[in-house]
Amino acid sequence: MKKNVGKLLLGITAAVAAPLYLSLPGAATPRQKAPFLGVNYAHRGLHSRDKSVPENSLAAFTLAARAGYGVELDVQLSKDGQVVVFHDATLTRVCGLDKRVEELTLAELKMLRLCGTEQRIPLLSEALKAIHGAGPLIVELKSGKRDRELCEKTYAILEQYRGEVCIESFDPFIVAWFRFHARDLVRGQLASPVKEYTRDGMAKPMAFALSHNLFNPITRPQFIAYKIGCRPLNVRLTEALGAMRFGWTSHEPRNEKGRDGVIFEFYKPKLKFKS
Repeated sequence: MKKNVGKLLLGITAAVAAPLYLSLPGAATPRQKAPFLGVNYAHRGLHSRDKSVPENSLAAFTLAARAGYGVELDVQLSKDGQVVVFHDATLTRVCGLDKRVEELTLAELKMLRLCGTEQRIPLLSEALKAIHGAGPLIVELKSGKRDRELCEKTYAILEQYRGEVCIESFDPFIVAWFRFHARDLVRGQLASPVKEYTRDGMAKPMAFALSHNLFNPITRPQFIAYKIGCRPLNVRLTEALGAMRFGWTSHEPRNEKGRDGVIFEFYKPKLKFKS
């Protein structure tokens, strides 16, 4: 009888401990979290719907900084290893060129126009000068063939930045790199529903793992940036255990409710809100 009770208790303990272990966030002090809480972040800068101010441009970052918003931007590597600010893997949508960013040198990228304007693809260092610590910054690292190099070079640049900055990525191995090599930086896991991954051709098991943040044991994110909508139970458990709750991409102020940070575009919310 006692042996059976012991086995039962052991099974119950394991059943409770497993989801807690999978969902546990990384530790962050109140001081580390404070600069990022209750902030509205301009998605790829304060760009305009008509593209007269292009996304991820110095003009968009300058406008966001002048308004006092937080800023979210994307980084990846050029062919010659420069950290540039650009979202898509290819240049087709924004620059009208059927090439990948990683196929061109910085000099070649600088010749391209963003959305037909006079704005050019900026270096991360140039974007940081434009923002100049006016508001907290979220740097998203895009996954590619040279992730370690991107992580090392991005971190080296951010170490020289005087403003408040954190990093995020959809790629859990990039987030994990920062966990083990840059503990001073707050890190976040980007995620979205399963259908968002499978639509791009990803196998369902991997899509499920990414969507449900099952890589938490190696990443231990201090915030979860999830696509606005329903979130899986274990994502909500990670938040309940202390991870900051960020949402993207918002198009209306009501998305501030229940979140610690909001990444927005195409409207002008309050600079800060009560999280």
